[in-house]
Amino acid sequence: MIYKRSSELFAEAEKVIPGGVNSPVRAFKAVGGTPIFVKSAKGAYLYDEDGNRLIDYINSWGPMILGHAYEPVVEAVIQKAKLGTSFGMPTELETQIAALAVSMVPNIDKIRFVNSGTEACMSAVRLARGFTKRDKIIKFAGCYHGHSDSFLIQAGSGAVTFGTPNSPGVTAGTAKDTLLAKYNDLENVATLIEANKNEIAAIIVEPVAGNMGCIPPAKGFLEGLRELCTANGILLIFDEVMTGFRLARGGVQELFNINADIVCFGKVIGGGLPVGAFAARAEIMNFLAPLGPVYQAGTLSGNPLAMAAGLAMLQALDTDRAIFKRLEEKTAYLGAGIERVLKANNVVFTINRIGSMISVHFDANPVTDFKSAAAGDNETFKKFFHGLVAEGIYIAPSAYETWFITDALTYEDLDFTIQAIDKVSKTF
Repeated sequence: MIYKRSSELFAEAEKVIPGGVNSPVRAFKAVGGTPIFVKSAKGAYLYDEDGNRLIDYINSWGPMILGHAYEPVVEAVIQKAKLGTSFGMPTELETQIAALAVSMVPNIDKIRFVNSGTEACMSAVRLARGFTKRDKIIKFAGCYHGHSDSFLIQAGSGAVTFGTPNSPGVTAGTAKDTLLAKYNDLENVATLIEANKNEIAAIIVEPVAGNMGCIPPAKGFLEGLRELCTANGILLIFDEVMTGFRLARGGVQELFNINADIVCFGKVIGGGLPVGAFAARAEIMNFLAPLGPVYQAGTLSGNPLAMAAGLAMLQALDTDRAIFKRLEEKTAYLGAGIERVLKANNVVFTINRIGSMISVHFDANPVTDFKSAAAGDNETFKKFFHGLVAEGIYIAPSAYETWFITDALTYEDLDFTIQAIDKVSKTF
């Protein structure tokens, strides 16, 4: 494939945008080469500025569960735009999508909309601290909750050591209140809680990790977190920015029958427009201003275009209850096909998948946390990525990102992908 136009556009972008991109992973630093500039998308396909068609497995990092340019969403946005794009005042639409979301997700009474997953997670942690009157939080290595200061933390040494920032601009004062745990390791979490007795406001977790590749929770992990939180007066925050309305109608809480105290949303809930949200039972949400003392606000929160897109998306998912089974079946089919051809070509690998999330790790050992995910062969991944692009298939340009399956993918698309992986893996 030829990417002359993309290369030209990237060179122009680098002059006026840091790194030429508005989000770092798009820069291809992890895989090398030049980012592909998209011109349009429809269904399961991307069309770039050079006229190439790519089967899409990132789907805007998750929102396009029904495919790109899904007609009801597009039409809802067009009709709403004709009436005005932003008011800074309440609209009926906000209540409609809020009511639908609350009806779909277990254990939430109220929801507040914001503009991104980062904002949702940041606000959820502030709410948890205000509600519990405690300062510290526990997060997990490899789980990404946006770029708020509290989340850009790496581990200290030992259970009682404070975290240290892993990004310049994050102060040591902020870092000291974030404790880092190992994903899928309940004993490690219990040790942290014991070492910081009555100081921890919340545990925030991706209940199914997607930012170190797809890593499902080990059996009993989420249940154990729930028990530890309940026993110690800690709020459990599920970051369902990726998994909400994707793995099940009610997200991971429904899938695993586990109640979180606060749930964060993004991606699917906005139908592809910039949206985030956080939700909880009424006694927690009522701590937010204007009812309570915890302040959170946003000029564009509840933007009518985003609310229209999100409502159309949730209505489609609420109506078509079979979609989650179809997505799981397609993902299983793809996973089995990839496993078959990689084994035939003697490639060392592990595949993780759950629902419509899947990832290929180039390591023979189980991938259960950030350490095991980081042990994968990145050089092989680079060959894999560029080989697939050459065949007309686009996956995330990072070994640490899940693939997202869309209902718009046909079994012919999946077969084509499996055949392409067979061809590419023969070159390793």
